[in-house]
Amino acid sequence: MTATTFGRYADLPALVGFMTGDEKHQAAAESTLDVLWVLYDRVLNVTPETLDDPDRDRFLLSKGHGPAAYYAVLAAKGFLGVRELRAWGAFDSPLGHHPDRVLVPGVEIGSGSLGHGLGLALGTALALRAQGRTRPRVVALVGDAELDEGSNHEAIAVAGRLGIDNLTVVVIDNQSDSLGWPGGIGERFAVEGWDARAVEGRDHAALYEALTTAHPGRPLAVTARVRS
Repeated sequence: MTATTFGRYADLPALVGFMTGDEKHQAAAESTLDVLWVLYDRVLNVTPETLDDPDRDRFLLSKGHGPAAYYAVLAAKGFLGVRELRAWGAFDSPLGHHPDRVLVPGVEIGSGSLGHGLGLALGTALALRAQGRTRPRVVALVGDAELDEGSNHEAIAVAGRLGIDNLTVVVIDNQSDSLGWPGGIGERFAVEGWDARAVEGRDHAALYEALTTAHPGRPLAVTARVRS
């Protein structure tokens, strides 16, 4: 069987089902499934053939613990094979319980230690701007709980003040954060100058619109509400 055998959204549960042994992170993984699908199916300009193209879009999974949904979407889009999914977590498998950018095609960063992805995304967006590359887009997917990390507060402030409009952050809001923010997650970004939008995290049409409507001169933050 090849990845193209399982190339539809309806195939994702079966692809995720090939990966067992990390049930404690199953809910965390499934909370990202629809956002990941919309990004790779309709938004991101990156394919298995353009992994080395300097003008490709970059996707950074900061919410890297429990990456089964991520691997499933990569397989559905041809970055990985089904055989690799079946072997995930094995001693000699490239697919670990945290993604590894050196081992997994299409993975831009090693992740799973919360609070790193947004800062790395900001640095990537700034580097592309310094190179004069205006086409590539940098998208980071984070969890609501990891926004408590101080590194994210700094990245949010800098990106907003500098107007880094090639940067998008998608926040999976499954109400797992400890403290919360006055006015909600979107307000946390809006006060720093971001274009903040909120949608239901399983609504593909709403996600697509939120992720593709123009936001000139400002970075974009999309809060995707998902019930665990």
